[in-house]
Amino acid sequence: MKAHILSITLNPTVDFATSAPEVSAGPKLRCGEPQIDPGGGGINVSRAIRILGGQSVALIAIGGATGAHLLQLLAREGVATVAFQGPGETRQSVTVTDTSTGGQYRFVMPGPSWQEEDVPRALNTVDQATGEGTLVVLSGSQPPGVAKEFPSILASHIAGRGARIIVDTSGPALFDLVEKPREAIHTLRMNGEECEELAGAPHPTPADTAQFAESLVAKGVAGHEIVARGADGSVLATADGSWHATGAKVEIVSKVGAGDSFVGAWTLALAREWPVEDCLRFGVAAASAACNSEGTLLCERQLTEKLMNGCSINRL
Repeated sequence: MKAHILSITLNPTVDFATSAPEVSAGPKLRCGEPQIDPGGGGINVSRAIRILGGQSVALIAIGGATGAHLLQLLAREGVATVAFQGPGETRQSVTVTDTSTGGQYRFVMPGPSWQEEDVPRALNTVDQATGEGTLVVLSGSQPPGVAKEFPSILASHIAGRGARIIVDTSGPALFDLVEKPREAIHTLRMNGEECEELAGAPHPTPADTAQFAESLVAKGVAGHEIVARGADGSVLATADGSWHATGAKVEIVSKVGAGDSFVGAWTLALAREWPVEDCLRFGVAAASAACNSEGTLLCERQLTEKLMNGCSINRL
């Protein structure tokens, strides 16, 4: 199956979201009925794309009974999948909301450890699913045992196919991309805290963020550099300039999946060949819609389209 949009999730999860009247140590916490969803960065990107009216293929590593459950959940949502055998048992994650305070507690498991032979199997599956011009999205945490260079390895691996890669990662993998540019990344997304850590300086204004993001573009780290500034929207830098987009005000119900909703909307807009400013606005609107949704429900389509109309964008 050749995909026009292919999301990659090496460390997927089955997400359980529930609530309790109060979260405290000691007593048994009587929780509400759980919301169970497929999860992991790339999977949520594909889910967001489907919700927003697009199509993609989710490439995932699965293992054990939890992996089989994950495939059932994705099939129920109508998300096309290409699965390959990963090591161990697919992980689970739990989010508990304290209804007395509105605070969220997110328990994220590390996932099974990968061995050296697991990476070539993943790349071979990518080869089978990637065609000319495919938008390949690598999003989410890397499993234990996978080298920090994997995003660069993947980018180089698909470059000859005319595919474009969108990377939303963190930690050592993000730092490796910035320290050793490969000039093969179409879009690199990070959050404001990561951006400031990389820069070694605070960025109190969007202009500060844009200046550093522009330096990454000039360095060849990525053609499009996106920095999420939380409630202050997102900054986009390209060789043609920088923009700052802020979303309409919404009630914050849950921040789970907001970043993945942004990436899904951004990727879908790229696939539709929208102007880059509209791609950014669509991403910001989807992130806001996800924040207004319960648990892991992501970005509702009509709300995203409504919020896009209220999204402001300025060239920096």
